[in-house]
Amino acid sequence: MNMQNNPILVLASSSVTRRALLDRLGLPYQIDKPDIDERVHEHEAADAACLRLAREKARAVAERHPGSVVIGSDQLVSCNGRIMGKPHDMPRATEQLRFMSGKAVYFHVSVAVIDAHGALQEHSETVTAQLRILSDSEIQHYLNREQPFGSAGSMKSEGLGTALLDSMQSDDPTAILGLPLIATLRLLRAAGINPLS
Repeated sequence: MNMQNNPILVLASSSVTRRALLDRLGLPYQIDKPDIDERVHEHEAADAACLRLAREKARAVAERHPGSVVIGSDQLVSCNGRIMGKPHDMPRATEQLRFMSGKAVYFHVSVAVIDAHGALQEHSETVTAQLRILSDSEIQHYLNREQPFGSAGSMKSEGLGTALLDSMQSDDPTAILGLPLIATLRLLRAAGINPLS
């Protein structure tokens, strides 16, 4: 195949979890960290911010890899209208989990794919999770074990974070992990990459 029919795939992320998800597809790919400003704008809704950041990640990396297919993805967590960012430390993580205890929590996830010709396609979805009512001892045990200080909302869903949940509603079981593979595959096929071909 020539390069036009078999473009290089680039993941615009340094996330270990996103890499593990993309590894499931058995496709060769490169990694390039986008290094963008990931702050949410004032008064920006979580779903809109999430899609904007996925786009910006894909575009930043696509500029450095012309002729490649680039995947950008982002995830934001919200609860009661409040965006729950990465806590970075134990006190903030404790406060986040106390705030979310017993409430519905929304995992907004977006993926943007730029094809070899520069065309952008994108997808967004929201996973709804119902948190259990958590005791302080459960919160501390979870935080001590998982150390989820780099995870939005202190929710390390790929690990023990599942123990915080009562239920979850999603069209794609991988969406809560930050890269919805069903939608990503649909966008990749449109961009000329199909792991089954």
